[in-house]
Amino acid sequence: MRIGAPVYNWNDPESWALRHVERGWGAAYFPLNHAAPAADIQAFADAAARHGLVIAEIGVWNNQFDPDERKREANFEYAVNQLKLADAVGARCCVNISGSLSSVWDGPHPGNITPETYERVVLNVQAIIDAARPQRTFYTLEPMPWMYPHCAADLENLLRDVNRERFAVHADMCNLVNAFDKVYHTGELTREFFGAFGPRIRVVHAKDTVLLDSLTTRVAEAIPGEGVFDYDALLTECARLDPDLPVMAEHLATEEEYRRATDFIAGKARALGIAPVGGY
Repeated sequence: MRIGAPVYNWNDPESWALRHVERGWGAAYFPLNHAAPAADIQAFADAAARHGLVIAEIGVWNNQFDPDERKREANFEYAVNQLKLADAVGARCCVNISGSLSSVWDGPHPGNITPETYERVVLNVQAIIDAARPQRTFYTLEPMPWMYPHCAADLENLLRDVNRERFAVHADMCNLVNAFDKVYHTGELTREFFGAFGPRIRVVHAKDTVLLDSLTTRVAEAIPGEGVFDYDALLTECARLDPDLPVMAEHLATEEEYRRATDFIAGKARALGIAPVGGY
Protein backbone atom coordinates (compact mmCIF):
# COMPACT_ATOMS: atom_id res chain seq x y z
CA MET A 1 0.00 0.00 0.00
CA ARG A 2 0.97 3.64 -0.48
CA ILE A 3 0.07 6.49 1.86
CA GLY A 4 -0.88 9.89 0.48
CA ALA A 5 -2.47 13.24 1.30
CA PRO A 6 -2.66 16.78 -0.09
CA VAL A 7 0.62 18.68 -0.09
CA TYR A 8 1.33 22.34 0.64
CA ASN A 9 3.87 25.03 -0.34
CA TRP A 10 4.77 23.89 -3.82
CA ASN A 11 5.07 26.07 -6.90
CA ASP A 12 5.90 23.75 -9.80
CA PRO A 13 5.67 20.05 -10.71
CA GLU A 14 9.08 19.22 -9.25
CA SER A 15 8.44 20.83 -5.86
CA TRP A 16 4.95 19.27 -5.81
CA ALA A 17 6.41 15.80 -6.28
CA LEU A 18 9.23 16.40 -3.78
CA ARG A 19 6.76 17.37 -1.05
CA HIS A 20 5.42 13.80 -1.25
CA VAL A 21 8.88 12.28 -1.26
CA GLU A 22 9.91 14.34 1.77
CA ARG A 23 6.96 13.01 3.73
CA GLY A 24 7.56 9.42 2.61
CA TRP A 25 4.27 9.30 0.72
CA GLY A 26 4.01 7.03 -2.29
CA ALA A 27 0.67 8.25 -3.66
CA ALA A 28 -0.66 11.63 -4.72
CA TYR A 29 -3.83 13.47 -5.56
CA PHE A 30 -3.40 15.00 -9.03
CA PRO A 31 -3.43 18.80 -8.59
CA LEU A 32 -4.87 19.89 -11.98
CA ASN A 33 -8.16 19.40 -13.80
CA HIS A 34 -8.76 18.72 -17.46
CA ALA A 35 -8.91 22.43 -18.35
CA ALA A 36 -5.24 22.97 -17.48
CA PRO A 37 -2.79 23.39 -20.36
CA ALA A 38 -1.70 20.07 -21.82
CA ALA A 39 1.96 20.88 -21.18
CA ASP A 40 1.27 21.48 -17.48
CA ILE A 41 -0.69 18.25 -17.16
CA GLN A 42 2.16 16.32 -18.75
CA ALA A 43 4.73 18.03 -16.53
CA PHE A 44 2.94 16.92 -13.36
CA ALA A 45 2.46 13.40 -14.69
CA ASP A 46 6.17 13.24 -15.56
CA ALA A 47 7.18 14.53 -12.12
CA ALA A 48 5.06 11.86 -10.45
CA ALA A 49 6.64 9.14 -12.55
CA ARG A 50 10.15 10.51 -12.04
CA HIS A 51 9.74 10.35 -8.26
CA GLY A 52 7.93 7.02 -8.14
CA LEU A 53 4.52 8.41 -7.16
CA VAL A 54 1.26 6.70 -8.01
CA ILE A 55 -1.48 9.14 -8.98
CA ALA A 56 -4.31 7.90 -6.79
CA GLU A 57 -7.38 9.60 -8.18
CA ILE A 58 -8.81 12.49 -10.11
CA GLY A 59 -12.06 13.80 -8.72
CA VAL A 60 -15.21 14.98 -10.43
CA TRP A 61 -17.16 16.04 -7.33
CA ASN A 62 -20.33 17.36 -8.90
CA ASN A 63 -23.99 16.39 -9.01
CA GLN A 64 -24.92 14.34 -12.05
CA PHE A 65 -28.60 14.79 -11.11
CA ASP A 66 -28.63 18.55 -10.66
CA PRO A 67 -32.20 19.80 -11.19
CA ASP A 68 -30.97 22.51 -13.55
CA GLU A 69 -30.67 20.92 -16.99
CA ARG A 70 -27.79 23.15 -18.12
CA LYS A 71 -25.80 22.43 -14.96
CA ARG A 72 -26.57 18.73 -15.29
CA GLU A 73 -25.27 18.67 -18.86
CA ALA A 74 -22.16 20.63 -17.88
CA ASN A 75 -21.57 18.28 -14.95
CA PHE A 76 -21.80 15.28 -17.25
CA GLU A 77 -19.27 16.77 -19.67
CA TYR A 78 -16.95 17.59 -16.80
CA ALA A 79 -17.12 13.99 -15.59
CA VAL A 80 -16.28 12.69 -19.06
CA ASN A 81 -13.34 15.06 -19.39
CA GLN A 82 -12.03 14.27 -15.91
CA LEU A 83 -12.17 10.56 -16.72
CA LYS A 84 -10.23 11.24 -19.92
CA LEU A 85 -7.66 13.17 -17.88
CA ALA A 86 -7.33 10.30 -15.39
CA ASP A 87 -6.71 7.95 -18.29
CA ALA A 88 -4.14 10.26 -19.86
CA VAL A 89 -2.04 10.57 -16.68
CA GLY A 90 -2.48 6.96 -15.56
CA ALA A 91 -4.45 7.69 -12.37
CA ARG A 92 -5.75 4.69 -10.47
CA CYS A 93 -9.28 5.99 -10.88
CA CYS A 94 -11.58 8.89 -11.55
CA VAL A 95 -14.07 9.27 -8.71
CA ASN A 96 -17.40 11.01 -8.16
CA ILE A 97 -20.53 10.56 -6.10
CA SER A 98 -23.45 9.01 -7.95
CA GLY A 99 -25.82 11.97 -7.74
CA SER A 100 -28.41 13.53 -5.42
CA LEU A 101 -31.91 14.92 -5.83
CA SER A 102 -31.18 17.36 -3.01
CA SER A 103 -30.69 21.09 -3.47
CA VAL A 104 -27.24 20.47 -1.96
CA TRP A 105 -24.97 18.77 -4.49
CA ASP A 106 -24.10 15.87 -2.17
CA GLY A 107 -26.98 16.12 0.27
CA PRO A 108 -29.60 13.66 1.53
CA HIS A 109 -33.00 13.37 -0.16
CA PRO A 110 -35.81 10.83 0.19
CA GLY A 111 -35.61 10.13 -3.54
CA ASN A 112 -31.90 9.32 -3.57
CA ILE A 113 -32.35 5.64 -2.78
CA THR A 114 -35.22 4.41 -4.95
CA PRO A 115 -35.41 1.99 -7.89
CA GLU A 116 -35.88 4.93 -10.26
CA THR A 117 -32.75 6.70 -9.03
CA TYR A 118 -30.78 3.46 -9.10
CA GLU A 119 -31.62 3.08 -12.79
CA ARG A 120 -30.49 6.68 -13.41
CA VAL A 121 -27.18 5.92 -11.70
CA VAL A 122 -26.61 2.86 -13.88
CA LEU A 123 -27.38 4.72 -17.11
CA ASN A 124 -25.29 7.74 -16.09
CA VAL A 125 -22.20 5.68 -15.25
CA GLN A 126 -22.53 3.75 -18.49
CA ALA A 127 -22.83 6.98 -20.46
CA ILE A 128 -19.76 8.55 -18.82
CA ILE A 129 -17.58 5.51 -19.42
CA ASP A 130 -18.84 5.03 -22.98
CA ALA A 131 -18.17 8.69 -23.82
CA ALA A 132 -14.65 8.76 -22.31
CA ARG A 133 -13.61 5.24 -23.39
CA PRO A 134 -10.79 4.86 -20.83
CA GLN A 135 -8.08 2.31 -21.50
CA ARG A 136 -5.90 2.53 -18.36
CA THR A 137 -7.99 3.97 -15.56
CA PHE A 138 -11.39 3.22 -14.00
CA TYR A 139 -14.49 5.21 -13.16
CA THR A 140 -15.62 4.78 -9.55
CA LEU A 141 -18.37 5.97 -7.23
CA GLU A 142 -17.49 6.92 -3.68
CA PRO A 143 -19.84 5.24 -1.18
CA MET A 144 -22.08 7.76 0.58
CA PRO A 145 -24.38 7.44 3.60
CA TRP A 146 -27.50 8.62 1.75
CA MET A 147 -27.11 7.82 -1.93
CA TYR A 148 -26.03 4.91 -4.08
CA PRO A 149 -23.83 3.06 -3.25
CA HIS A 150 -24.55 3.22 0.49
CA CYS A 151 -23.67 -0.42 1.24
CA ALA A 152 -21.70 -3.31 -0.23
CA ALA A 153 -24.84 -4.81 -1.75
CA ASP A 154 -25.35 -1.62 -3.78
CA LEU A 155 -21.85 -1.95 -5.20
CA GLU A 156 -22.36 -5.60 -6.09
CA ASN A 157 -25.53 -4.65 -7.95
CA LEU A 158 -23.93 -1.67 -9.67
CA LEU A 159 -20.92 -3.66 -10.87
CA ARG A 160 -23.29 -6.20 -12.38
CA ASP A 161 -25.77 -3.77 -13.91
CA VAL A 162 -23.34 -1.13 -15.18
CA ASN A 163 -21.50 -4.02 -16.81
CA ARG A 164 -18.46 -2.05 -17.95
CA GLU A 165 -14.90 -3.34 -17.66
CA ARG A 166 -13.69 0.13 -16.65
CA PHE A 167 -16.07 0.50 -13.73
CA ALA A 168 -14.45 -0.36 -10.39
CA VAL A 169 -14.68 0.21 -6.63
CA HIS A 170 -13.69 3.15 -4.44
CA ALA A 171 -13.39 2.35 -0.71
CA ASP A 172 -14.39 5.06 1.71
CA MET A 173 -15.16 2.82 4.64
CA CYS A 174 -16.11 5.63 7.02
CA ASN A 175 -18.88 6.71 4.64
CA LEU A 176 -20.33 3.23 5.04
CA VAL A 177 -20.61 3.71 8.81
CA ASN A 178 -24.13 5.05 8.40
CA ALA A 179 -25.91 3.44 11.37
CA PHE A 180 -25.26 2.97 15.09
CA ASP A 181 -24.78 -0.78 14.82
CA LYS A 182 -21.85 -0.25 12.43
CA VAL A 183 -19.90 2.24 14.55
CA TYR A 184 -18.30 -0.33 16.83
CA HIS A 185 -18.09 -3.12 14.23
CA THR A 186 -15.94 -1.49 11.57
CA GLY A 187 -13.48 -4.38 11.49
CA GLU A 188 -16.22 -6.75 10.42
CA LEU A 189 -17.56 -4.18 7.95
CA THR A 190 -14.08 -3.73 6.45
CA ARG A 191 -13.28 -7.44 6.17
CA GLU A 192 -16.59 -8.13 4.46
CA PHE A 193 -16.13 -5.22 2.03
CA PHE A 194 -12.56 -6.14 1.07
CA GLY A 195 -13.51 -9.80 0.86
CA ALA A 196 -16.26 -8.96 -1.58
CA PHE A 197 -14.34 -6.58 -3.86
CA GLY A 198 -10.63 -7.33 -3.39
CA PRO A 199 -8.59 -6.30 -6.45
CA ARG A 200 -11.47 -4.24 -7.85
CA ILE A 201 -10.72 -1.63 -5.14
CA ARG A 202 -8.69 1.15 -6.75
CA VAL A 203 -8.27 3.70 -3.91
CA VAL A 204 -9.00 3.85 -0.18
CA HIS A 205 -9.94 7.04 1.66
CA ALA A 206 -8.52 7.04 5.19
CA LYS A 207 -10.62 8.81 7.81
CA ASP A 208 -11.91 7.96 11.27
CA THR A 209 -15.32 7.96 12.91
CA VAL A 210 -16.70 9.17 16.21
CA LEU A 211 -20.17 8.72 17.63
CA LEU A 212 -21.35 12.05 19.06
CA ASP A 213 -23.20 11.90 22.36
CA SER A 214 -26.16 14.00 21.27
CA LEU A 215 -29.49 12.84 19.91
CA THR A 216 -30.27 11.36 17.59
CA THR A 217 -27.59 9.14 16.03
CA ARG A 218 -24.79 11.41 14.82
CA VAL A 219 -21.64 9.90 13.32
CA ALA A 220 -18.87 12.36 12.46
CA GLU A 221 -15.51 12.21 10.71
CA ALA A 222 -12.30 12.44 12.72
CA ILE A 223 -8.57 12.50 12.09
CA PRO A 224 -7.25 8.94 11.70
CA GLY A 225 -6.31 7.62 15.11
CA GLU A 226 -8.70 9.93 16.95
CA GLY A 227 -11.88 7.91 16.56
CA VAL A 228 -13.09 4.34 16.88
CA PHE A 229 -12.51 2.99 13.38
CA ASP A 230 -10.64 -0.34 13.34
CA TYR A 231 -7.42 0.57 11.54
CA ASP A 232 -5.86 -2.81 12.31
CA ALA A 233 -8.51 -4.37 10.10
CA LEU A 234 -8.35 -1.69 7.42
CA LEU A 235 -4.59 -1.71 6.95
CA THR A 236 -4.36 -5.49 7.15
CA GLU A 237 -6.90 -5.78 4.35
CA CYS A 238 -5.17 -3.07 2.28
CA ALA A 239 -1.82 -4.87 2.61
CA ARG A 240 -3.31 -8.02 1.14
CA LEU A 241 -4.09 -6.26 -2.12
CA ASP A 242 -2.01 -4.53 -4.77
CA PRO A 243 1.13 -2.99 -3.20
CA ASP A 244 0.34 0.18 -5.17
CA LEU A 245 -3.08 0.58 -3.49
CA PRO A 246 -3.30 4.22 -2.32
CA VAL A 247 -4.53 4.92 1.22
CA MET A 248 -5.36 8.61 1.11
CA ALA A 249 -6.10 11.03 3.96
CA GLU A 250 -8.72 13.67 3.17
CA HIS A 251 -11.09 16.31 4.52
CA LEU A 252 -8.62 17.79 7.01
CA ALA A 253 -8.08 21.49 7.54
CA THR A 254 -4.33 21.98 7.83
CA GLU A 255 -0.97 20.55 6.89
CA GLU A 256 -0.43 19.67 10.56
CA GLU A 257 -3.64 17.63 10.66
CA TYR A 258 -2.58 15.72 7.54
CA ARG A 259 0.80 15.09 9.15
CA ARG A 260 -0.89 13.67 12.26
CA ALA A 261 -3.17 11.53 10.13
CA THR A 262 -0.46 10.02 7.96
CA ASP A 263 1.94 9.59 10.88
CA PHE A 264 -0.75 7.56 12.63
CA ILE A 265 -1.45 5.44 9.52
CA ALA A 266 2.24 4.78 8.95
CA GLY A 267 2.87 3.97 12.61
CA LYS A 268 -0.07 1.60 12.73
CA ALA A 269 1.15 -0.06 9.53
CA ARG A 270 4.64 -0.57 10.96
CA ALA A 271 3.16 -2.06 14.14
CA LEU A 272 1.33 -4.57 11.94
CA GLY A 273 4.51 -5.42 10.04
CA ILE A 274 3.43 -3.52 6.92
CA ALA A 275 5.97 -1.37 5.08
CA PRO A 276 4.22 1.28 2.95
CA VAL A 277 5.72 1.85 -0.49
CA GLY A 278 7.50 5.20 -0.54
CA GLY A 279 9.69 4.84 2.52
CA TYR A 280 7.42 6.37 5.17
